[in-house]
Amino acid sequence: MTATSSTATQTPVAPVQGPRRLGSLGPVGLVLAGGVSVQFGGALAVTLMPRAGAPGVVTLRLLAAALVLLLVCRPRLRGHSRTDWGTVVAFGIAMGAMNGLFYEAVARIPLGPAVTLEVLGPLALSVLASRRAINAVWAGLALLGVFLLGGGGFDTLDPIGVAFALGAGAMWAIYILFSARTGRRFPQADGLALAMAVAAVLFLPIGVASAGTRLLNPTTIALGAAVALLSSVLPYTLELLALRRLPASTFAILMSLEPAIAATAGFLILGQSLSLREAGAIALVIAASIGAVRTQVGRSKSQAASDAGGRAGSQAESRAGSRAESHAGSQVASSPHGA
Repeated sequence: MTATSSTATQTPVAPVQGPRRLGSLGPVGLVLAGGVSVQFGGALAVTLMPRAGAPGVVTLRLLAAALVLLLVCRPRLRGHSRTDWGTVVAFGIAMGAMNGLFYEAVARIPLGPAVTLEVLGPLALSVLASRRAINAVWAGLALLGVFLLGGGGFDTLDPIGVAFALGAGAMWAIYILFSARTGRRFPQADGLALAMAVAAVLFLPIGVASAGTRLLNPTTIALGAAVALLSSVLPYTLELLALRRLPASTFAILMSLEPAIAATAGFLILGQSLSLREAGAIALVIAASIGAVRTQVGRSKSQAASDAGGRAGSQAESRAGSRAESHAGSQVASSPHGA
């Protein structure tokens, strides 16, 4: 889940004083490492659910991630308009709802299919935003993948889990829109840190009502912190490093591989094997996502070429916004889950 990266493209970010070993992975390696971190964090979250339940796990993850981001970013609270605060609150609500629905989904259906269904939200947003005939092909591929994933009727998947995953995808699309808006209104990662805090505060009573004193168990707290580290903090850091050297379009395509990474994590950690039909379904959704990203990037380039001249300044601003929403939608998360 990391749409967090939209914030990074809006305002120059000071160099991260992190280990040089991370940078030595190369930008593609950094993005893939971030995707692996997100999905293995999701798999770890599933193992934590018997201890705290899905709402409890979401609460621990959001609280831990918010605490780390607030300490690191130290966002400025003064000098923002009501519209700024309204945007960051809406972003936080979308973030909390997206995570809550997703964890309810993975509590009921395997991780790979859950992420595949969830990615339909950003894919639909990309297709609708482009309005080109070729996008009917990508939409058709995605729908075929969903049909195969459900075995023609979702007989093998819990329908409630499917509904939660689709709901998480819808919230992911909304998350993308508010992520881009927040990135334009707040410097660096301030908006992300504040939105994470909003999501944590809003989800806290839900988690307490669901898990109660189980949230105070030291082992549960430690595992929740590990989920936050793997699903939010580490992927965000890796993406910041990668986006300094990697085009946003390439970033988005790489993030389209997340359903496959999720399926791998589900198999290795949770023992969730996939049939050939399910693997083919995931491959179709990945292909549709990559195709939609490439179509959107090609459209942006052609518009820039045809409109070159007196409107160069406005074109640059438009391209920047388009690229931000493009790579924001791919993740999560950051994600979705990197958020």
